[in-house]
Order: sequence, then C-alpha cells, then structure tokens
Amino acid sequence: MQTILSNASRVLAGLAAFAAFGAAYAAEPKIAVTDLTYEEKVSEYFRVVSAQSKSSIKASASERETDHSYSSRGRLDARQESSYYEAEGYYTYIDRGELRTYTADLKGALLKGGGVRLVQARPYSGQPTEKIFDIIDRIKKGFYPGADYVLFGTVSNIAFRQESMQLPMSSSHTGVLSLDLVVDFSLINTKTYEVKAAFSASGSGQDTKILSRPGDRVVFNRGKVMSETSKSLAEAAYGELMAQFGVARSGRATAVPASLKGSAAPAPAPHVEPVTVYK
Repeated sequence: MQTILSNASRVLAGLAAFAAFGAAYAAEPKIAVTDLTYEEKVSEYFRVVSAQSKSSIKASASERETDHSYSSRGRLDARQESSYYEAEGYYTYIDRGELRTYTADLKGALLKGGGVRLVQARPYSGQPTEKIFDIIDRIKKGFYPGADYVLFGTVSNIAFRQESMQLPMSSSHTGVLSLDLVVDFSLINTKTYEVKAAFSASGSGQDTKILSRPGDRVVFNRGKVMSETSKSLAEAAYGELMAQFGVARSGRATAVPASLKGSAAPAPAPHVEPVTVYK
C-alpha cells in the first residue's frame, strides 16, 4: 500500500511539474520573422533607333481622238517621306522587394535556442512601393496572426565579390567568390508597436578554388556561399536579439522534468567546420 501511494505521489508530482512546464511554454513570447526587405537603385543602359519611310505614286493618262484632231494627257504625282530617330542613355529606377533566402537559419536558431515560440508570417503581397517598409500597416492588416512580436529585417548592404590572387612562391592562383550581407533588424510589439530590440547583423560566406594558370575557367559554388552567409547572419542576429530581448538561450529539451523523460543527455558541443579549399 505504501509503495502504491509513493508511486502515485511521484506521478502527481511529475504531472504538476509537466503542467508548470506547459504553462511556461505557453507563456513564451511568439515571434514572427519577416522576409528581408530591400530597396536598390538600378540603372540600365538603353539605345533606341527608329526609322521609317513612306512613298506614294499616282499616275493618270487620257487620250482623245476625233476625225479632225488627236490629244492626250498624262499626270504623275510622286511623294516620299522618311524619318530617323536615335537616342541612348541610362534609365534609373528604384527596385524594391523581399529576399526569401536568408531567414530559414535564423528561424532555426530561434527554434533550437528556446525562450520564444515561432509563428509563420504571411509574405508581402502588395505592389513593391514604399509601403513595403510600413511594418505597422502590415501588422494592422493581419500579416502576422497570433504573433506577439515581429522581427522585421531590411537589407542595408549585399554584395558579391570575385577576386583572384597569386599564391606566394608558386605560379598557382586562388579564385575567391564571397558574399557580404548586412541587415538592420527591429523587433516590434504587435499590440503597442513599441520597438523592443534594434540592431544590425552581418553574415558572410565564400568559396575558394585553386587555379593552376591565370585565366582558367572556374565554376564557384554559389549555393555554398549563400548557405554560409545565411548561417553566420543567423548566429549574429540571434545573439543580438536574445541579448536585447532579455531571453536566455535555454533550449526547451532541458526544461522538461526529468521524472517524465529520464535523465537528460548533455548538450552536444558545437561542431566547428574546418575551412575547405577546393581544387
């Protein structure tokens, strides 16, 4: 009898702890992460040539003959018109939109780090005007249902670079394709529109090839460069967000009561990938 009561007490204690964990989980703030908004001035060269020609010919003739006379008449009317137009220059316009490539790793970092819950945001679907930067208007229109906060990111700089350099004491060269991305983030309260965190984060990635001769054709792995950039941006942004938002990097798995899940395994040490040089 005592054993049964003891087991029942442990079960009740475990259920109470699990209920407390569930309440704490439900109380975690819900965050929606937008795609990265960008604005860029684009200049395009144009050259227009237009030429046209128009011509017309009208001709008429008549003859008259009697027993005593003969006469004939002829008329020719010819016209020709031509025009030529040529212009060249640069057309400049503002390109706006959203990058839907560099936020998946940031969402993954929020899920793995814990302390917050992630909700799905609706992508911007309007015309790419200046309204795309009006995050308050998008919140009011229900783009982020169920979210307590919206993490809004705008690209301040993005640049691909391709460089070549000769290796010391060698005739070989290295070819490098790199990408640098800088994003300005703001965390906005969806109820009060208060800014709870604001920071800039940068990410970078590169792919390196060894060239035996200058001018050799090389195919860079752009996917690898973009993936590295996304991961480093996510790490920088997540660190700044958690520091300013006041949520510790806890990891939800360690918060489950041990009485319900058994002994918790120690968190694995982060795996650092070595720098790889592709030949």
